[in-house]
Amino acid sequence: MTSLADKVVIVTGGGTGIGRAAAVAMAQAGASVVIGNRNAAAGEDVVLAIEKAGGTALFQATDVSKPDDVKALVRRTVTEFGRLDLAFNNAGADGEQMPLHEQDIDEASQLFDVNIKGVFYCMKYQIEQMLTTGGGAIVNTSSIFGLNGYPGWSLYSASKHAVTGMTKSAALDYAQRGIRVNAVGPGPVETPLLAKGTGGDPHSYASFVPMGRIGQPEDIAHPVVWLLSDEAKYVTGHTLPIDGGVCAQ
Repeated sequence: MTSLADKVVIVTGGGTGIGRAAAVAMAQAGASVVIGNRNAAAGEDVVLAIEKAGGTALFQATDVSKPDDVKALVRRTVTEFGRLDLAFNNAGADGEQMPLHEQDIDEASQLFDVNIKGVFYCMKYQIEQMLTTGGGAIVNTSSIFGLNGYPGWSLYSASKHAVTGMTKSAALDYAQRGIRVNAVGPGPVETPLLAKGTGGDPHSYASFVPMGRIGQPEDIAHPVVWLLSDEAKYVTGHTLPIDGGVCAQ
C-alpha cells in the first residue's frame, strides 16, 4: 500500500465527493489530515469518520476564494502538527453551462475566484510553508475540461486550463527546491457537484466515457495519494487524466 506515514496534508473541498474520498485514503495511508471546507457539518463528518477508523484529522472552516481563510488554514495546520508536507487543492465550482455570451458576469467572477484564485492562494501559502521545512508535494484538481474544450463549458474550461497551466509553471519554479506540483484531470465522477449539474442523474454521462461508466470518488483519490507519495518522487508538472479514456478519443 502506498504510504504517507508521518506526513501532514491539507485537503480543500474535503467534505464531499473526491475531496472526502481523498482525505479518507490519505488517513488510511498514514497521514494526518487537515480538511478545509466551507460546509462545517460535512467537514466535521469526515473528521469523525477518519477518527473512528483510527486516523488523525481536524477541520478548519475555509473559503478558498478568501486569502485570509487560506492563510488561516495553513497556520492552523502548522500550529497543530508542526509542519505541512502535502496538499490536495480540490475545492472548486462548476458555474453555469451555457454559451459564452449568455454567461453572467458576476457568476463568472465567482467561478474564477474559487477555481483560479483559490488554487493560487492555496499554493502561495502552502509553498511558503513547505520551503521552510525543505519541500513537499502538491496536487491540484484540474479536469478533462482543463485539457480540452467542450460546448457550454467555456468558463469552467477556462478556469481548469488555468489550473493546468499554473501547475506546470509552479512545478518548474520549485523543481530544484524540493516541491513537486502535479494535477489530476478527472472525467465525470459520481459526486454531489455532478449530480447537481445533471439534474440528479450523473450516470447520464456514462455514454460519453469509453469505459461505459462514470468514475467513483475513490478512482480519483488513490492516484492523488500516489502522486503525493514518494513513489511519484520523479513526477512533477503533470496533469494526469483519470477519465475512463475520454481524453484518448
